[in-house]
Amino acid sequence: MDHTDLAPGLEDPQAMRAFSQRALRLTAELNGRYHEPEEVRRQFFALIEQPEDETFCLFPPFYTDYGRNIRVGKHVFINGGCHFQDQGGIEIGDGTLIGHQVVLATLNHDLDPEQRHLLHPAPIHIGKNVWVGAHATICPGVHIGDGAVVAAGAVVTKDIPPYVIAGGVPARVIRQLLREDQNK
Repeated sequence: MDHTDLAPGLEDPQAMRAFSQRALRLTAELNGRYHEPEEVRRQFFALIEQPEDETFCLFPPFYTDYGRNIRVGKHVFINGGCHFQDQGGIEIGDGTLIGHQVVLATLNHDLDPEQRHLLHPAPIHIGKNVWVGAHATICPGVHIGDGAVVAAGAVVTKDIPPYVIAGGVPARVIRQLLREDQNK
C-alpha cells in the first residue's frame, strides 16, 4: 500500500472527520456487546471495506479512527484492545499474529509549532507470519519483514528485517531467527 492507495479525505479535514465518525460508530457497535466470532468478522470487514475472509480472527475490543485503510491477509489474528490509526495505511500479511493492546500509528504531526496541525501520513507494512507482542507500538512508515518477532512493549521506529527478534525502546534487532529452509 502506498500513499496513492489512501482513502479519500486526508487532504480535506471535513471529509476526514466524516470518515472517522463512521469508524467510531462501527467500532462502538463492534465493541458494545458480545458477538459470535462470525459476527465480529462480518463487522470488522464492513469497517475496513474489504471482502470477508473466514480465516481471520479478532478478539474485541478493537479501535480505529478511520478503518478504510486497513488491509489484512489470510489467517491473521488480532487480539483484544488494539488501536489502529490507519489514515496512512496499514497492511498486515498472511499468518500474522497481533498481541493485546498493540498500537499501529500511521500519522505524525508537523514538528514546527506553527504547523503542528498538519498531518504526515506514512504506511505501516507488516509482512507474513509476523508476531507482534502485547503492548508494542509501531510508528509511521515502518516495514516489518516476514517472519519477524516484535517483543512485547517494543516501540518500533525503524524498519525491522525479516526473521529477527526486535525489542526495546526504541526497538533494535536482538537476534536472528533461523528460517525453515536453513534447517534443511
